[in-house]
Amino acid sequence: MTRSLWVVVHRWTGLAMAAFLIVVGLTGSVLAFFGELNHWLSPELFPEPRPGVRLDAGTLARSAEELVPQARTSSVYLGFAGTAMVRMEPRPGAAQKLDFQQLMLDPIDGHELGRREAGGLPTGLATIIPFVYQLHMNLLMGPTGAWILGIVALVWTLDCFNGFYLTLPVPSRAARNGYFARWRPAWMVKWPASSYRLNFDLHRAGGLWLWAMLLVFAWSSVSFHLNGVYAAATRLFLAYEEPLMKHEAEPAPAQKNRKPLGWEEAQAIGVRLMDEQARNHDFKIDRPNALSYMRARGLYGYSVHSSRDVGEKYGSTTVYFDAYSGEFHALGLPSGEHAGNTLTSWLVALHMANLFGLPYKIFVCALGFAITMLSGTGVYIWLRKRRARKRIPSQKRVAPEPLTIAAQASAE
Repeated sequence: MTRSLWVVVHRWTGLAMAAFLIVVGLTGSVLAFFGELNHWLSPELFPEPRPGVRLDAGTLARSAEELVPQARTSSVYLGFAGTAMVRMEPRPGAAQKLDFQQLMLDPIDGHELGRREAGGLPTGLATIIPFVYQLHMNLLMGPTGAWILGIVALVWTLDCFNGFYLTLPVPSRAARNGYFARWRPAWMVKWPASSYRLNFDLHRAGGLWLWAMLLVFAWSSVSFHLNGVYAAATRLFLAYEEPLMKHEAEPAPAQKNRKPLGWEEAQAIGVRLMDEQARNHDFKIDRPNALSYMRARGLYGYSVHSSRDVGEKYGSTTVYFDAYSGEFHALGLPSGEHAGNTLTSWLVALHMANLFGLPYKIFVCALGFAITMLSGTGVYIWLRKRRARKRIPSQKRVAPEPLTIAAQASAE
């Protein structure tokens, strides 16, 4: 295929993705400071930590169900400094509907801090961040929106390589300067310059300087939304085992006349099994992270932050066990077993600003705005060229020689 064809492909894929990338770029900039903004916007739900011994997740899960009898706990997350977040769902047959999904408890004594709806349009300061998160993850469209963003992420990944190729100078035997000397202008922004040239240089140079991180964010987005594609592609190069939660949920076998383990009992079994796995697989447990009950699968999951975790905040070292018998089912390790899983953990941690402290959070926030800028400048370049073509009477148009991107910019 000729270079001019790849220019057309880049143009139209960029236009198709622009609105989506602007949305995820701007919302991603906000979510880089997810925890800090939760605390700032709703300090009553996310207070500063206070001294004392924290309750375990099983005890907090039971406390939540006592506070809200018409609901049942699905998970307890302990990753916030001064808050335990309990996700709840209506009990089958409950007469009263729930107007919230998240119950915040004090992790020291278990008293209620407040309740929050996790999706939909914001109804107050406390629901702004959940709204931004859902907009970022699925455009407020549920699985359909997540699938759309997965397609966008896959196209974005491929377009990263096409865009990089289009910045390279055209091979020429007649060129006086060396290859890298001719490539150097692609990395620079000319100033002063016309508005078109400025937008063109920002688009080209910005994409080059940020290329590696743009690829990281594009490909990690594929892992979030199109895991089947991501897993198949990863296995072409690296050993990769799909995490349990990425598998289709298999209905739990019928358990007639049997009750599932209580939360406190599940907590104790989770701690015991995690200790056993830590000894068997030689990793260190840092702190508990979550306890969840996956009713559709008939499994409990107990998570910790361990020495196998790549990220700083969120722990994803998880042991899964039967919700009725407590029998060990599976262990999920973020790193150290399969190269593909280790790479995925790094990609996810980079995407979620879960590495390198405050400086990297600031970088991710800025990168979101840069993605918006790249999309905006791309649309601007297309509009300017479209207007220029319309000004030329159709009967006087002569097919020109294909120009490289660099030559088109130089002509401005």
